[in-house]
Amino acid sequence: MSDFLAGLPVVSFCETDASAVEARIIADYETVAGVTLYPGDPVRLFLEGVAYVIAQQNLLIDDTAKKNLLAYSTGGYLDNLGALVDTRRLGLTPARVAIRFELGGPLEFPVTVPAGIRVTADALTFWAAEAECVIPAGALSGDVSCVCLIPGSSGNGLLPGQINRLVDPLPYVVRVANTAMSLGGSDDEDDARFRERVRLSPERFSTAGPAGAWLYWAMSAHQDIADVAVITPAPGEVDIRPLMRGGQIPSLELIGLVRRAVEAQPMRPLTDRWQVQPPEAVPYAVAVSFTVARSDSALAAGIEQAVRRAVDKYVSWQRAKLGRDVNPLKLASLMEQAGAKLVDVASPAFTRLEPRQVAQESSVSVIFAGVEDD
Repeated sequence: MSDFLAGLPVVSFCETDASAVEARIIADYETVAGVTLYPGDPVRLFLEGVAYVIAQQNLLIDDTAKKNLLAYSTGGYLDNLGALVDTRRLGLTPARVAIRFELGGPLEFPVTVPAGIRVTADALTFWAAEAECVIPAGALSGDVSCVCLIPGSSGNGLLPGQINRLVDPLPYVVRVANTAMSLGGSDDEDDARFRERVRLSPERFSTAGPAGAWLYWAMSAHQDIADVAVITPAPGEVDIRPLMRGGQIPSLELIGLVRRAVEAQPMRPLTDRWQVQPPEAVPYAVAVSFTVARSDSALAAGIEQAVRRAVDKYVSWQRAKLGRDVNPLKLASLMEQAGAKLVDVASPAFTRLEPRQVAQESSVSVIFAGVEDD
């Protein structure tokens, strides 16, 4: 949830505390009837049953009313709020990868790799060529962009060479293999990300090119885009830097998706000069050591594991957002919360980042320095 939505006050449309509802009903009855209802009184037991039903209704009323507010809305309710501002949830997208088709040797004539020809890594997930490719006479191979036939994130992460089986026979082709890792597949957009796009949606109606509009269109290009920096280095110039989920630098294909999403929109100013580029990675090393208090020595093994998880959490936090300064105090704090007594952060040093930059760890070293007195 965005900082703006997270900062809104908590709202409640009716009383949902069952004990408070019960107390109110019994007190009102006693006031009107002029009697005191003691525990076990049949009238009191009846009113307690009524209070339970009313409390359940209040919960439904409160939940239903909150679903009409962007900060609380989820699922289909959120989809309907998005429809009010012409914003739809991004659906499943298939992974893509470049497949190299190799011939047994140079030929005197061209060989056509037809669109739709399939390859696989495991005979469970299949990939199909998106367009026809012609291997020229005398050439030994040709690269084809292939799309996973099962949409979603399941097609991501196959390493170069793993997709190496030709499903549909093709004369003269003796070998196939992916030349890069398969990327780009994504599941349905989750509520948190979709909620933020719905919040940004009104920005896109402006014809003056506000940062929020550029951000909205860039975020709409792919659901794995976690953050976008919109920078104006000079008047009339816009620099767009998308960052992928998990702090990954976007591939050239995803950069192209953002470019197409931005240039296709009719609401942006024609006088703006814009460019989409990957963020600038700023490497930093993590080198820390820590001790455990002697009173906690029996728990040292568990504390060491918790501290290492805290370091992993810091690394993920550091790379999750553009322009986030490298902050060793955050690292030390997380390690201390995990149970470390004395933390020595040799690296990183505090480093201020620009909005176009993202911190990425180059190495991580965590040393348990033993036990010391409390």
